[in-house]
Amino acid sequence: MTTFDGIVEFVAVAETQGFTAAARRLGVSTSYVSRRISDLEARLGAALIARTTRQVRLTEIGTAYYERCLDLVNGLEDVNHMVRTDQVEIGGILRVSAAGEFAEAHIAPALAEFAKRHGDLVIDIDYNSKNVSFVEEGFDFAIRYGRLQDSSLIARKLIDRTLVAAASPEYLAIHGVPEIPQQLASHSCLTTNSNRWLFRSDEGETEISVSGRWRSNSVRAILHACEAGLGIVYLPRKSYGSCLADGTLTPILEPYWSASASSWIVYANRNFLPVKAQLAINFLVERFRYWEE
Repeated sequence: MTTFDGIVEFVAVAETQGFTAAARRLGVSTSYVSRRISDLEARLGAALIARTTRQVRLTEIGTAYYERCLDLVNGLEDVNHMVRTDQVEIGGILRVSAAGEFAEAHIAPALAEFAKRHGDLVIDIDYNSKNVSFVEEGFDFAIRYGRLQDSSLIARKLIDRTLVAAASPEYLAIHGVPEIPQQLASHSCLTTNSNRWLFRSDEGETEISVSGRWRSNSVRAILHACEAGLGIVYLPRKSYGSCLADGTLTPILEPYWSASASSWIVYANRNFLPVKAQLAINFLVERFRYWEE
């Protein structure tokens, strides 16, 4: 399996932005790291890293290669860790910060099953949408939805979800049906944690700033307001329950719906993550590997 030689060293250099720092992380010499990456570049026939006297940066192809290799390395670490710790008895308190309807409807039942497998483990789930301090507030990991702002955190994607725009028949009869996302500026839009909605367009994605008469971080409250005719909502498909199927709400702007709304597990540092948290994260990633909206 020599085709994998050098990948771990390459990922370490990409993340630490230096050969010496990467060698320190891996516990090897700088020359060893340099040699392994040179051999990798020779096998691939492409320069992955641009080396100067002052800095190390990834080439364009190196950046794309790193993004694919990162999943490979993380997956290998997870498998190795699973083998080492699968039979370990874990206990104590697992503190999780979660936000959104998906966390309540799907993450909580999954963690309940995880808790059943580990009788000495206590699960503490705090539902809020604020950015938490993992160290100061004692959280092991968080479940977050949408775009991630803090690049210093490690993120594992759980699922991708399709967003659906909808409104009540009453609202649309009074205010009209928007034909393009830009027309939402003249409509009442009911928002959760963000007033910027992302839609698909011919150019890729378009971000629309919206406003309206109702704002809440509760999906259920948003849907009640929408059913009452207060405005337009833009939520993951499964959040609607039966509202779309039974005609309570009417889908709109379908050609522009975005399929890039993701739910994530985020945490502070892979190297210092407790075993209980590592096992729980791996359990959740595997549970939702084949999720379908």
